[in-house]
Amino acid sequence: MLGTRRSTMHAVLLFAGLCASSPTFARTAGEDDRAPVLPSPLTLRSALEIFRERGFDLLVAEAAVRSAEGDLVIAGAVPNPGLSGAAGKNFRCAPSQDCSVVSYSVGLSDSNAISDLVTGKRALRKDVAAAALAAARGSRDDAQRTLGFQVKQAYTQVLLQDALVRAAEETKRSTAETRDLVERRFSLGAINEGDLAKAQVAALEAEQALDQAEQGLRAAKVALAFLLGYRRLVPDFEVASKELEYGTSPELAAATRASLLDDALRSRPDLRAQLQQERRADAGLTLARRNRIPDFALSATYAANGSGDTNISPPSATFGISFPLPLFYFQRGEIAKAEADLSTQRTLAHKAEAQVVQDVETAYAQLTGARRLVERMQPTLLERARKARDIAQVQYEKGAASLLDLLDAERTYTATRVEYAQDL
Repeated sequence: MLGTRRSTMHAVLLFAGLCASSPTFARTAGEDDRAPVLPSPLTLRSALEIFRERGFDLLVAEAAVRSAEGDLVIAGAVPNPGLSGAAGKNFRCAPSQDCSVVSYSVGLSDSNAISDLVTGKRALRKDVAAAALAAARGSRDDAQRTLGFQVKQAYTQVLLQDALVRAAEETKRSTAETRDLVERRFSLGAINEGDLAKAQVAALEAEQALDQAEQGLRAAKVALAFLLGYRRLVPDFEVASKELEYGTSPELAAATRASLLDDALRSRPDLRAQLQQERRADAGLTLARRNRIPDFALSATYAANGSGDTNISPPSATFGISFPLPLFYFQRGEIAKAEADLSTQRTLAHKAEAQVVQDVETAYAQLTGARRLVERMQPTLLERARKARDIAQVQYEKGAASLLDLLDAERTYTATRVEYAQDL
């Protein structure tokens, strides 16, 4: 009966193990994790929300924070006391002694717990681990900042490619209409075959540009889906094209270089994380110097050789202390490494501060330049280019302009639209 029960239990465990390792069961359990639901249209805010839940590198940074939290628990842990015991038999006793008794001893050691508390080493280790945890959290926040910026860039790239597709579609329609008009005029003998070939080439080039724009749009969507944690075939989702429209928030419109720099120096997580690394290195140097004080261990032992009247010797209790003698080594290597680490972290903190200044200055210059370009193009240049194309088309239909003038006006309008989208 017992053998039958064991066989049944082994079969159940084997089946459970096969189910847990089966690809079919694994795919079913992780089906939702592979394919996030993308709203239609996908806005920048919803894309960032999906990224914060599923971004690969962000999940790795979060795991690093949990690891640092475990290090803090380890650093603050109190060592378990050590318990020892021994028993033995006496041999070659004197005639007045009873060799049948058993001698035994029981010992208890604090495993340096009191030493860590008295010397403050445990508190210093917690300070090091706490600073490392704060640095890991800062690195996690900085990863969210930099990776979130990549998501914004990828999303904006989708918007740009979508605008380029719309511009290419309009160019294709315009050049197709021009080609049809030229073919009609050629059939009437009003133009030569050279003009016909130019119009046909322009129409074919517009089709080529549309195919390339659609290919770029698809690549941009796949790149965005990767940042959002997609691990399946990417659907052809839509984005909110209105987010490419020109507009500046009131906070940014009123911002200056100095105010942006002050805000960045206060809130940039990479700089805060580096300052925590400097704090960790400083606590580590203090701990390295404190380690020159030797750790001591306290112990208590009770020993007996038999019991009652059969004791060969009376029971004894012993209290002891042990520690290494610092005669040859005084932690010089560890202190030197800790000093070098502190110097490195301070230099990196200064570098991070300089990097913040560079980022703000560069971004502000780019924003100011791009804003001037958009504001110049939006009310005048873009509209004039469109009007020039329309006038050239009317003039060509009436014979007042050449085909080259019309094609040049179409190319200028297309290039202006592309430049405007890129500036946005």
